Amino acid sequence: MKWFKNTLKDLYANRIWLMFVLPATIWFIIFSYLPMIGHVIAFKDFRIHRDGFFASLWHSEWVGFENFEFLFKTNVAWEITRNTILYNLVFIFLGLFLAVAFAIGLSLLANKKLTKIYQTGMLFPHFLSWVVVSYFVMTFLSTDRGAINSLLSFFGVEAISWYYEPIYWPFILVFMAMWKGVGYQMIVYLAAIVGIDRSYYEAAMIDGASKWQQIRHITIPMITPLMMILTIMNIGRIFYSDFGLFYQVTQNSGALYDVTNTIDMYVYNGLTTLGDMSMTAAAGFYQSVVGFALVIITNYVVKKVDEDYALF
Repeated sequence: MKWFKNTLKDLYANRIWLMFVLPATIWFIIFSYLPMIGHVIAFKDFRIHRDGFFASLWHSEWVGFENFEFLFKTNVAWEITRNTILYNLVFIFLGLFLAVAFAIGLSLLANKKLTKIYQTGMLFPHFLSWVVVSYFVMTFLSTDRGAINSLLSFFGVEAISWYYEPIYWPFILVFMAMWKGVGYQMIVYLAAIVGIDRSYYEAAMIDGASKWQQIRHITIPMITPLMMILTIMNIGRIFYSDFGLFYQVTQNSGALYDVTNTIDMYVYNGLTTLGDMSMTAAAGFYQSVVGFALVIITNYVVKKVDEDYALF
């Protein structure tokens, strides 16, 4: 009972500070922790009950790991896992490289007005909805009136049915993800670079260091902690995919599923076409558990390399 009294005493002593975090705590409990109850569907043969969702949850029969067994016995499990991980690895590391490169490039521009114009231009795609972007893409890739097929026809090359040819889409999806997301990431790194003490660069210039040597020995080491933290956080979401990118841009074309079917796409299509909530909940549970494990493992590895770069 002593620890309980001490806890109450500490809570009362810090009541003012706790009031500040109360709204965020309530938000997390309602929107992040309570929905976890829904994961129980993955272990049940979910059947709709006339008395509503909670009655359906209560009366549905327990089936243990049957939903997981069924999921992993099909080729779909391998396909959605492969697509989700490979795309996210490319997005994380290519996005990191491009964002840092563009941020360093912009920080070196002497003309500040030009820097603002480039910065705004690169950030603008981030605010566009994937629905809008999907129509931009269609104006280029439409089979009969697309700009690219018109250009190919001009040179006497046969038109390509882009939305039925999976071979092109890994490159198209990576390009679109970089086009839309790099500007936003770049702003974060640019803010970190601008915050570096200029006396480091002045001292390096006095010592005769070139621009590349300044980037290599000052800029990159100073922003490395930020790069590590953002990379760990992105790896934690490696089992999640940008649904708008894979659904809207590809027009959910069934011919492209080999290269566009990710876990989120599978869950959505499973619910809308099959209506199998148990199976899709199993896929979602699998996604959450592996994502959590990856964050722990990545943070552990980073901690072993350099404790200062670890997230926790």
